[in-house]
Amino acid sequence: MKVIVINGPNLNLLGKREPSIYGSESMENCLAELHRIFPDVELDYFQSNIEGELVDKLQEVGFSADGIVLNAGGYTHTSVALLDCIRAIETPVVEVHVSNVLGREDFRRRSVIGAACLGCIEGFGMNSYRLAVEALILHRDVG
Repeated sequence: MKVIVINGPNLNLLGKREPSIYGSESMENCLAELHRIFPDVELDYFQSNIEGELVDKLQEVGFSADGIVLNAGGYTHTSVALLDCIRAIETPVVEVHVSNVLGREDFRRRSVIGAACLGCIEGFGMNSYRLAVEALILHRDVG
């Protein structure tokens, strides 16, 4: 199984950015743990602060990967371009958030991309990524 984790803007700062909200674990440590937990899953990673680059990556892998874990960051709440792209590709996408966005500012409580995703996992810190990979494995095995 091939899964790609795609992170949007400012998520390159995980582990440094607002640790009271996002924790102190880096994405590098999270990825190492995912590789350890899921040795039979081919895991790739991509991060960009640029919306168009995220669209390009989704289009690139959206017909060949078995699953996509997407933390679109702030674009979650604004990007019709990402929504349209997720709808256009075949690979299932699980939306992920490190923090519990429903417990934060009002504008974060609305996901523009969520309607096109298989599901959403939020609020479990960096474990949200692990839960998303598990959900994609279960979806593949059941589907």
